Amino acid sequence: MLVEVQETFGFINSEAIPAIADALNLSRAEVVGVINFYHDFKQEPPAQHSLKVCLAEACQAKGGDALVASLKQTLGVGPGERTSDGSIDFDPIYCLGNCGLSPALMLDGRVYGRVDAARASQLLATTL
Repeated sequence: MLVEVQETFGFINSEAIPAIADALNLSRAEVVGVINFYHDFKQEPPAQHSLKVCLAEACQAKGGDALVASLKQTLGVGPGERTSDGSIDFDPIYCLGNCGLSPALMLDGRVYGRVDAARASQLLATTL
């Protein structure tokens, strides 16, 4: 049900939580606990663009930390944050299923592999 609400509205509005809890015979605290546990659930409207960078071991081993550092410098925010202009949600993710092409990122739902700082800058420039 949470997935359906988020897919429909782009986020799970706090006003929907009591109805969801009642429909599932759960407490509001249990519903909020699930929302907070899974990083893909959002309780506020999403930014115009979504950037997810893989922080799993394979991507780290292939330079993912340097990629994240470069993106932090470029965007002015780190994973789990939104840019100051509100246009990009920069989120961590722990597997994109692209380990053979590490490091990987997902920009607006599209996965890219073998991404270094220069490629990330190019992708951001052409997408934004």
